[in-house]
Amino acid sequence: MAFKVTDKVIWVGKIDWGLRRFHGDEYSTHRGSSYNAYLIRDKKNVLIDTVWLPFAKEFVDELRKEINLKDIDYIVMNHGEIDHSGALSELMKHIPDTPIYCTANAVKSLKGHYHQDWNFVTVKTGDVLDIGESKLTFIEARMLHWPDTMFTYMSGENILFSNDAFGHHLAADPMFNDSVDQAELYYESMKYYANILTPFSYLISDKIEEVLSFHLPLDMICPSHGVIWRENPEQIIRKYLEWANDYQENQITIIYDTMWNGTRRMAEYICKGIREADGDVTIKLLNVADTDKNDLIVEVFKSKAILVGCPTINKAISFATMGILEMIRGLSFKNKKGAAFGTYGWSGESPKIINEELSKAGFEIVSQPLKEIWHPGEEALNRCKEFGRKFVENIM
Repeated sequence: MAFKVTDKVIWVGKIDWGLRRFHGDEYSTHRGSSYNAYLIRDKKNVLIDTVWLPFAKEFVDELRKEINLKDIDYIVMNHGEIDHSGALSELMKHIPDTPIYCTANAVKSLKGHYHQDWNFVTVKTGDVLDIGESKLTFIEARMLHWPDTMFTYMSGENILFSNDAFGHHLAADPMFNDSVDQAELYYESMKYYANILTPFSYLISDKIEEVLSFHLPLDMICPSHGVIWRENPEQIIRKYLEWANDYQENQITIIYDTMWNGTRRMAEYICKGIREADGDVTIKLLNVADTDKNDLIVEVFKSKAILVGCPTINKAISFATMGILEMIRGLSFKNKKGAAFGTYGWSGESPKIINEELSKAGFEIVSQPLKEIWHPGEEALNRCKEFGRKFVENIM
């Protein structure tokens, strides 16, 4: 299913309504996704990106309905990851000599994936490809989110083809930002940023400022996942600048795992203490074993502080708790605070381990860890409430 973006640009990608897991099992896609590829028709015809490997043959067959493949003059690969380049091998069987414009790092990536020496043309920031009435300007965007990533700007139509930046995993029809549920769009955009782009926030701010310094008119942003930003596309740019600036809301998230509900009870009474100390703060109470890990990361992203609790298991912590702490560490959150708690029966190492992991992740530890033996009774639960009250004082 192709559709018209502008008089010169046709979307020729694939909507994947059934996708529920991405990057292996690393990212949940509750609302599906899309792999966006674009065909530009000018005096020269240009294909920007392709689709994920499982849809390669379908992509080429559908593309043939829009254009004789031999009439494609240039291919632009903004990023070499397989969800964007997966159909390239199938396509190049038919047009093996067509020039592929990409960064030098993308050449390494594409050769590494496909082991083909295609007709690569390397470009860098400021290079221009004249295609007739319009020109394509290339802008390197290293680590947004791979070293090979670039943007392509089309003059005349005033479109920024941004690849993964400003994208999200959301299947939709029609595929425009003004045609979808705005709450879903906002959430999926934040989820994408929080889980994928957070480690590169300092680069994102600099890159956006660089692009804005070019003073290019902007009518649309066409990412490689999700809907096209055609109504007020600057809104997602403003959000990225906000999210890149050590983002937080007035929220505290309590993350816990539990075996026999002792740690759950601790979490609930810590929550009561927080509420007594601060009537305005938003509190999220999440069982790490039962909560989608990527949705949980969104709540960490939004939080000014988190508490993490787990019972001691074999002198350590649970698989789910360690897993989320490892994800948190890898995402390099900034300007966030934390503390730990947990139950134990014998040795009680878990809160200390959690604090150590939070510290490695860059969190400021604001409280000594709280641990309670066996199933907490009334006195222990009162200590939990006091712990919550003190936690609020310590993060102010």
